[in-house]
Amino acid sequence: MTTVTVLGLGPMGHALAAAFTAADHPTTVWNRTPGKETSLDVTVAATAAQAIAASPLTVVCVRDHRAAQSILDTDALKGRTLVNVTGGSPRQAREMASWAADHGIGYLDGVIVATTDAIGGPEATLFYSGPADVYEKHRGTLAALGENAHHLGEDPGRAAAFDASLQDMLWTSMSGVIHMFALAKAESIGAATIAGHAKAMLGFFPDMIDLLAAQVAADHYPGDAGTLESTAATMDHILDAIRERNLDNGVLTAARTQVRQAIDAGHGSEGFGRLAALQ
Repeated sequence: MTTVTVLGLGPMGHALAAAFTAADHPTTVWNRTPGKETSLDVTVAATAAQAIAASPLTVVCVRDHRAAQSILDTDALKGRTLVNVTGGSPRQAREMASWAADHGIGYLDGVIVATTDAIGGPEATLFYSGPADVYEKHRGTLAALGENAHHLGEDPGRAAAFDASLQDMLWTSMSGVIHMFALAKAESIGAATIAGHAKAMLGFFPDMIDLLAAQVAADHYPGDAGTLESTAATMDHILDAIRERNLDNGVLTAARTQVRQAIDAGHGSEGFGRLAALQ
Protein backbone atom coordinates (compact mmCIF):
# COMPACT_ATOMS: atom_id res chain seq x y z
CA MET A 1 0.00 0.00 0.00
CA THR A 2 1.24 3.48 -0.88
CA THR A 3 2.50 5.51 2.04
CA VAL A 4 0.90 8.91 2.47
CA THR A 5 1.76 12.11 4.30
CA VAL A 6 -0.85 14.50 5.64
CA LEU A 7 0.17 18.03 6.62
CA GLY A 8 -2.34 19.78 8.84
CA LEU A 9 -4.47 18.08 11.46
CA GLY A 10 -7.41 20.40 11.81
CA PRO A 11 -10.81 18.66 11.75
CA MET A 12 -10.62 17.94 8.01
CA GLY A 13 -6.94 17.00 7.98
CA HIS A 14 -7.56 14.66 10.90
CA ALA A 15 -10.42 13.03 8.95
CA LEU A 16 -8.20 12.62 5.87
CA ALA A 17 -5.46 10.92 7.87
CA ALA A 18 -8.03 8.63 9.52
CA ALA A 19 -9.42 7.64 6.11
CA PHE A 20 -5.99 6.78 4.76
CA THR A 21 -5.16 4.62 7.76
CA ALA A 22 -8.58 2.94 7.59
CA ALA A 23 -7.71 1.95 4.02
CA ASP A 24 -4.40 0.47 5.26
CA HIS A 25 -2.16 3.19 3.84
CA PRO A 26 0.80 3.79 6.18
CA THR A 27 0.39 7.45 7.06
CA THR A 28 2.82 10.05 8.37
CA VAL A 29 1.47 13.31 9.75
CA TRP A 30 2.72 16.69 10.83
CA ASN A 31 0.91 19.59 12.43
CA ARG A 32 2.25 22.94 13.54
CA THR A 33 0.72 22.39 16.98
CA PRO A 34 1.65 18.95 18.40
CA GLY A 35 -0.88 16.65 20.03
CA LYS A 36 -3.63 16.64 17.41
CA GLU A 37 -2.69 13.16 16.20
CA THR A 38 -4.51 11.63 19.15
CA SER A 39 -6.53 8.52 18.20
CA LEU A 40 -4.77 8.21 14.83
CA ASP A 41 -2.69 5.14 13.96
CA VAL A 42 0.01 7.19 12.28
CA THR A 43 3.68 8.10 12.39
CA VAL A 44 4.27 11.61 13.70
CA ALA A 45 7.10 13.53 12.06
CA ALA A 46 9.08 16.17 13.90
CA THR A 47 9.05 18.57 10.94
CA ALA A 48 7.04 19.11 7.79
CA ALA A 49 10.11 18.28 5.70
CA GLN A 50 10.56 14.95 7.48
CA ALA A 51 6.88 14.14 6.94
CA ILE A 52 7.12 14.94 3.23
CA ALA A 53 10.24 12.81 2.83
CA ALA A 54 8.41 9.79 4.28
CA SER A 55 5.98 9.40 1.36
CA PRO A 56 5.69 9.75 -2.40
CA LEU A 57 2.35 11.50 -1.91
CA THR A 58 1.73 14.48 0.39
CA VAL A 59 -1.72 15.88 1.07
CA VAL A 60 -1.79 19.36 2.60
CA CYS A 61 -4.91 20.65 4.33
CA VAL A 62 -4.32 23.89 6.23
CA ARG A 63 -5.96 27.29 6.67
CA ASP A 64 -5.09 28.87 3.31
CA HIS A 65 -2.56 28.90 0.49
CA ARG A 66 -0.20 31.22 2.35
CA ALA A 67 -0.10 28.82 5.28
CA ALA A 68 0.46 25.91 2.90
CA GLN A 69 3.42 27.51 1.18
CA SER A 70 4.95 28.48 4.50
CA ILE A 71 5.30 24.82 5.52
CA LEU A 72 6.12 23.15 2.19
CA ASP A 73 9.76 22.21 1.76
CA THR A 74 10.70 22.34 -1.93
CA ASP A 75 13.78 20.14 -1.53
CA ALA A 76 11.79 17.41 0.21
CA LEU A 77 8.94 17.63 -2.31
CA LYS A 78 11.08 17.52 -5.45
CA GLY A 79 10.18 14.45 -7.49
CA ARG A 80 7.13 13.73 -5.32
CA THR A 81 3.45 14.60 -5.64
CA LEU A 82 1.60 17.27 -3.70
CA VAL A 83 -2.20 17.27 -3.45
CA ASN A 84 -3.45 20.56 -2.07
CA VAL A 85 -6.95 20.38 -0.59
CA THR A 86 -6.55 23.59 1.38
CA GLY A 87 -9.09 25.41 -0.75
CA GLY A 88 -8.75 28.79 -2.42
CA SER A 89 -9.41 30.67 -5.62
CA PRO A 90 -8.69 29.42 -9.15
CA ARG A 91 -5.92 32.02 -9.40
CA GLN A 92 -4.26 30.73 -6.24
CA ALA A 93 -4.46 27.15 -7.50
CA ARG A 94 -2.80 28.08 -10.79
CA GLU A 95 -0.08 30.03 -8.97
CA MET A 96 0.60 27.06 -6.70
CA ALA A 97 0.75 24.73 -9.69
CA SER A 98 3.25 27.03 -11.41
CA TRP A 99 5.36 27.12 -8.24
CA ALA A 100 5.26 23.32 -8.03
CA ALA A 101 6.26 22.92 -11.69
CA ASP A 102 9.21 25.27 -11.19
CA HIS A 103 10.47 22.99 -8.40
CA GLY A 104 9.89 19.64 -10.09
CA ILE A 105 6.87 18.76 -7.96
CA GLY A 106 3.84 16.89 -9.27
CA TYR A 107 0.76 18.90 -8.34
CA LEU A 108 -2.96 18.34 -8.05
CA ASP A 109 -5.37 20.90 -6.67
CA GLY A 110 -8.31 19.40 -4.80
CA VAL A 111 -11.66 20.44 -3.38
CA ILE A 112 -13.56 18.47 -0.77
CA VAL A 113 -17.34 18.80 -0.76
CA ALA A 114 -18.16 16.90 2.41
CA THR A 115 -18.34 17.12 6.16
CA THR A 116 -15.54 15.51 8.14
CA ASP A 117 -17.66 12.52 9.13
CA ALA A 118 -18.39 11.76 5.45
CA ILE A 119 -14.73 11.43 4.46
CA GLY A 120 -13.97 7.92 3.23
CA GLY A 121 -17.61 7.16 2.51
CA PRO A 122 -19.90 7.38 -0.52
CA GLU A 123 -21.30 10.79 0.49
CA ALA A 124 -17.94 12.56 0.12
CA THR A 125 -17.46 14.32 -3.21
CA LEU A 126 -13.95 15.31 -4.25
CA PHE A 127 -12.84 17.39 -7.23
CA TYR A 128 -9.27 17.29 -8.55
CA SER A 129 -7.57 19.19 -11.34
CA GLY A 130 -4.08 19.07 -12.78
CA PRO A 131 -2.08 16.67 -14.98
CA ALA A 132 -4.08 13.55 -15.82
CA ASP A 133 -1.06 11.27 -15.48
CA VAL A 134 -0.40 12.54 -11.96
CA TYR A 135 -4.01 11.92 -11.01
CA GLU A 136 -4.03 8.43 -12.53
CA LYS A 137 -0.83 7.55 -10.67
CA HIS A 138 -2.43 8.30 -7.31
CA ARG A 139 -6.11 7.73 -7.99
CA GLY A 140 -6.17 4.42 -6.13
CA THR A 141 -4.64 5.96 -3.02
CA LEU A 142 -6.88 9.03 -3.12
CA ALA A 143 -9.92 6.74 -3.39
CA ALA A 144 -9.49 6.17 0.35
CA LEU A 145 -10.95 9.65 0.87
CA GLY A 146 -14.12 8.85 -1.07
CA GLU A 147 -14.92 7.01 -4.27
CA ASN A 148 -17.09 9.86 -5.60
CA ALA A 149 -14.06 11.63 -7.05
CA HIS A 150 -13.86 13.62 -10.27
CA HIS A 151 -10.79 14.66 -12.24
CA LEU A 152 -11.95 17.82 -13.98
CA GLY A 153 -9.09 18.42 -16.38
CA GLU A 154 -5.52 19.60 -16.79
CA ASP A 155 -6.14 23.21 -15.77
CA PRO A 156 -5.06 23.25 -12.10
CA GLY A 157 -7.59 25.99 -11.32
CA ARG A 158 -10.60 24.05 -12.56
CA ALA A 159 -11.45 22.30 -9.28
CA ALA A 160 -11.35 25.62 -7.44
CA ALA A 161 -13.49 27.16 -10.18
CA PHE A 162 -16.09 24.42 -9.73
CA ASP A 163 -16.02 25.02 -5.99
CA ALA A 164 -16.33 28.79 -6.28
CA SER A 165 -19.25 28.48 -8.70
CA LEU A 166 -21.13 26.01 -6.50
CA GLN A 167 -20.37 27.97 -3.33
CA ASP A 168 -21.60 31.12 -5.06
CA MET A 169 -24.97 29.46 -5.52
CA LEU A 170 -24.96 28.07 -1.98
CA TRP A 171 -24.19 31.25 -0.07
CA THR A 172 -26.35 33.48 -2.23
CA SER A 173 -29.18 31.03 -1.54
CA MET A 174 -28.39 30.85 2.18
CA SER A 175 -28.50 34.64 2.34
CA GLY A 176 -31.97 34.43 0.80
CA VAL A 177 -33.04 31.89 3.43
CA ILE A 178 -31.97 34.20 6.25
CA HIS A 179 -33.76 37.12 4.62
CA MET A 180 -36.89 34.98 4.25
CA PHE A 181 -36.89 34.34 7.99
CA ALA A 182 -36.41 38.06 8.69
CA LEU A 183 -39.34 39.07 6.48
CA ALA A 184 -41.53 36.29 7.87
CA LYS A 185 -40.73 37.37 11.43
CA ALA A 186 -41.60 40.96 10.59
CA GLU A 187 -44.97 39.68 9.39
CA SER A 188 -45.45 37.60 12.57
CA ILE A 189 -44.79 34.28 10.80
CA GLY A 190 -42.74 31.83 12.82
CA ALA A 191 -39.55 30.35 11.37
CA ALA A 192 -40.73 26.80 11.97
CA THR A 193 -44.05 27.58 10.30
CA ILE A 194 -42.54 28.81 7.06
CA ALA A 195 -39.57 26.41 6.92
CA GLY A 196 -41.62 23.47 5.67
CA HIS A 197 -43.19 25.54 2.92
CA ALA A 198 -39.73 26.81 1.92
CA LYS A 199 -38.47 23.24 1.55
CA ALA A 200 -41.50 22.37 -0.57
CA MET A 201 -40.78 25.35 -2.82
CA LEU A 202 -37.19 24.18 -3.24
CA GLY A 203 -38.50 20.91 -4.62
CA PHE A 204 -38.70 22.37 -8.13
CA PHE A 205 -35.15 23.77 -8.05
CA PRO A 206 -33.43 20.73 -9.66
CA ASP A 207 -35.76 20.93 -12.66
CA MET A 208 -35.26 24.70 -12.82
CA ILE A 209 -31.48 24.26 -12.81
CA ASP A 210 -31.75 21.77 -15.69
CA LEU A 211 -34.00 24.16 -17.62
CA LEU A 212 -31.67 27.13 -17.17
CA ALA A 213 -28.57 25.04 -17.94
CA ALA A 214 -30.13 23.94 -21.24
CA GLN A 215 -30.98 27.55 -22.12
CA VAL A 216 -27.50 28.82 -21.28
CA ALA A 217 -25.83 25.98 -23.21
CA ALA A 218 -27.99 26.70 -26.29
CA ASP A 219 -27.85 30.48 -25.85
CA HIS A 220 -31.62 30.45 -26.34
CA TYR A 221 -33.95 31.82 -23.65
CA PRO A 222 -37.64 31.24 -24.37
CA GLY A 223 -40.07 32.76 -21.91
CA ASP A 224 -42.45 29.79 -21.88
CA ALA A 225 -41.90 29.17 -18.15
CA GLY A 226 -42.04 32.87 -17.28
CA THR A 227 -40.74 36.06 -18.82
CA LEU A 228 -38.41 38.64 -17.38
CA GLU A 229 -41.28 41.12 -17.41
CA SER A 230 -43.38 38.84 -15.18
CA THR A 231 -40.32 38.23 -12.97
CA ALA A 232 -39.88 41.99 -12.58
CA ALA A 233 -43.48 42.36 -11.43
CA THR A 234 -43.04 39.60 -8.84
CA MET A 235 -39.81 41.13 -7.56
CA ASP A 236 -41.53 44.52 -7.21
CA HIS A 237 -44.24 42.98 -5.01
CA ILE A 238 -41.60 41.36 -2.78
CA LEU A 239 -39.54 44.55 -2.56
CA ASP A 240 -42.65 46.47 -1.54
CA ALA A 241 -43.15 44.08 1.36
CA ILE A 242 -39.50 44.26 2.37
CA ARG A 243 -39.37 48.06 2.30
CA GLU A 244 -42.62 48.36 4.22
CA ARG A 245 -40.92 46.51 7.09
CA ASN A 246 -37.71 48.56 6.77
CA LEU A 247 -35.62 45.49 6.08
CA ASP A 248 -32.43 45.43 4.04
CA ASN A 249 -33.30 45.13 0.36
CA GLY A 250 -29.84 45.24 -1.18
CA VAL A 251 -29.64 41.69 -2.54
CA LEU A 252 -33.07 41.62 -4.18
CA THR A 253 -32.68 45.21 -5.42
CA ALA A 254 -29.44 44.19 -7.16
CA ALA A 255 -31.24 41.25 -8.78
CA ARG A 256 -34.10 43.52 -9.81
CA THR A 257 -31.59 45.91 -11.38
CA GLN A 258 -30.23 43.07 -13.52
CA VAL A 259 -33.74 42.23 -14.66
CA ARG A 260 -34.47 45.88 -15.46
CA GLN A 261 -31.28 46.15 -17.52
CA ALA A 262 -32.22 43.04 -19.48
CA ILE A 263 -35.72 44.40 -20.15
CA ASP A 264 -34.29 47.77 -21.21
CA ALA A 265 -32.05 45.90 -23.64
CA GLY A 266 -35.11 44.35 -25.29
CA HIS A 267 -35.22 40.95 -23.58
CA GLY A 268 -38.41 41.38 -21.56
CA SER A 269 -40.24 38.53 -23.32
CA GLU A 270 -37.38 36.07 -22.73
CA GLY A 271 -36.77 33.76 -19.77
CA PHE A 272 -34.70 34.22 -16.62
CA GLY A 273 -31.73 32.39 -18.13
CA ARG A 274 -31.06 35.43 -20.35
CA LEU A 275 -29.43 37.09 -17.32
CA ALA A 276 -26.50 34.65 -17.53
CA ALA A 277 -25.62 36.00 -20.97
CA LEU A 278 -25.65 39.59 -19.72
CA GLN A 279 -23.28 39.22 -16.74
